Amino acid sequence: MRIPPSLLVVALVMVLCGAGVGLYLNERTSRQQVSVVGNPTASDWIELDVTAQGVNTSGLDLSLSVQAFPHGGLAEEPDSPVFAKDIEITAVGLTVSSFHTKPGDVAPLQVVTAGLNNGTPTDYPFDRYDLSVGWVATDHGHTVPLSLTYSDADPFFVVRPTKSASGGTVARLDARAGRSRATFILAWFMMAAMWALALAVLGGAEVLVRRRHGMVWPALGWMAATLFALVGLRNAAPGSPPIGSLMDYVAFFWAEGIIAASLAVTVALAVRNERRDMAAARAAAGKPG
Repeated sequence: MRIPPSLLVVALVMVLCGAGVGLYLNERTSRQQVSVVGNPTASDWIELDVTAQGVNTSGLDLSLSVQAFPHGGLAEEPDSPVFAKDIEITAVGLTVSSFHTKPGDVAPLQVVTAGLNNGTPTDYPFDRYDLSVGWVATDHGHTVPLSLTYSDADPFFVVRPTKSASGGTVARLDARAGRSRATFILAWFMMAAMWALALAVLGGAEVLVRRRHGMVWPALGWMAATLFALVGLRNAAPGSPPIGSLMDYVAFFWAEGIIAASLAVTVALAVRNERRDMAAARAAAGKPG
């Protein structure tokens, strides 16, 4: 029995949508994983709840929100976020910052900035970065064991701790930041779309030139619109990549050059054809040229 083409199209759409939902759920699950770094054996220790908020590739830094929670004798009550002692917690990132907990109060939320290393923003969308930031807590000069509970909230990057991350008397977060899967997919699609549109314009220009058409305004308007539309498409790339990125050299610059050249050559030959036709028309009418 022959299957109607409409049913095949519906089935293909359903399969593609199902695959998309599966990829989304897989990425959503992996992004929501919480990593625990360090497991102190002492009775009195501090848990640092660290969340990656946003990678800034232009400034090569990463913002981390940090919330401290006491355990054991450092807490007023079991499982209470209220500190019973004055603890000094120092963070070492791009800068060194310290704060003191107040007995009877919850520790304030701190924002720590970590520097990004070993990466270049113009490698977009393949740019990756290393980062390292550390913490130490002291109780009147005596170190307090630390543990890190890490999560990632950046929509454009995946920031995951490496094996060298550690807890203890000094807690250290070593992590690797790379573009998210959705960013990769969209960037690849945009590069493919740029080449497809450029080759489409080149093919249309070839047809007009071979047939020696004059000024075909709808076709020329489509070419010009495509030339400027690609600029908007490129600027919509997720993560705002800097000009001169790998994506530009692989697709954008070439696509813009092909479209601009196709438009210019087509117009130049069309003007020549228009003048030829006008001269032929005047000659047929017996008018001087």
